[in-house]
Amino acid sequence: MEYRKLGNSELELSAITYGAFAIGGTMWGGTEKKDSIDSIHASIDHGVTTIDTAPFYGFGLSEEMIGEAIKSQDRSKVQLLTKFGLVWDGSNNGKGDFFFDADDNGKKVPVYKYSSKANVIKEVEESLKRLQTDYIDLLQIHWPDSTTPISETMEAAESLIQQGKIRAFGVSNYNVAQIQEAQKTIQVSSNQVAYSMLNRKIEEELIPFTVAENIGIIAYSPMERGLLTGKYFTDSKLKENDHRNGYFNQFDLQKVKTLVEELTSLAHAKEASLSQLVLRWTSLQKGIAIVLAGARNAEQAISNAKTMNFDLSASELEFINQAIAKIK
Repeated sequence: MEYRKLGNSELELSAITYGAFAIGGTMWGGTEKKDSIDSIHASIDHGVTTIDTAPFYGFGLSEEMIGEAIKSQDRSKVQLLTKFGLVWDGSNNGKGDFFFDADDNGKKVPVYKYSSKANVIKEVEESLKRLQTDYIDLLQIHWPDSTTPISETMEAAESLIQQGKIRAFGVSNYNVAQIQEAQKTIQVSSNQVAYSMLNRKIEEELIPFTVAENIGIIAYSPMERGLLTGKYFTDSKLKENDHRNGYFNQFDLQKVKTLVEELTSLAHAKEASLSQLVLRWTSLQKGIAIVLAGARNAEQAISNAKTMNFDLSASELEFINQAIAKIK
């Protein structure tokens, strides 16, 4: 595994990071607890020492399972990344930006983007308990909240750094102007944003800025929620309550299928899986510090970890980029 310094922080993170959205089960058609914990152990055993989660994932379940999984590990060798600012438990009393209604076993749960000072501190204390730790390596705001001044949110985060409860601070889904505003109050080490072969918008404005400012990009959804594994086109039937049923419709699926077929030939030549090839390409793009990869079982986790075991030559990267260009 390759370990990379995250932006201007002191953190050294695994280039492939365990993304713990899916193990929470929320919006992904359920989860199996034993498989999830096994996948975390397998990740760490194979060098994926960095784990990214959030309170919202499974309404606390993702953090709880991670806390249980790392009890047996040397905490100093695992990096925990979590978030705040998506409130689902009603504690915000209707304050904040309404985001969407999540589904909790058939029950509608309104989710708000809310990052007041009191809420930031409350959420971090709850996360520390669920994760069974006394510090978080990287705390991130999950989504911008237009109802709370950015300075108020950042002051809360800065106070948590001073107290030793967090080692570094990052943002998620922030644009350049929002990062610049945050930087007036706190050192911003990272920005976690969606990035994939099918979604490269951040290359236009955000990446030039973050590279110049030494802010690491944490890429989420590099596999486009499984679409780029190719399984969707062959054998996978999504459960009825899986949010991807609607999500995949934004793409020209015939063109994606062609891309998948072209890349599969290169993956075979590299003796790699298509997923490994996609993740490796993502890890080599300008400004990308770490890449999130989800795993619901040990087998998937080990496969993700092996992504960094091979390299891509200039001509192979050119082949991939030409295949991607046909999607436009």
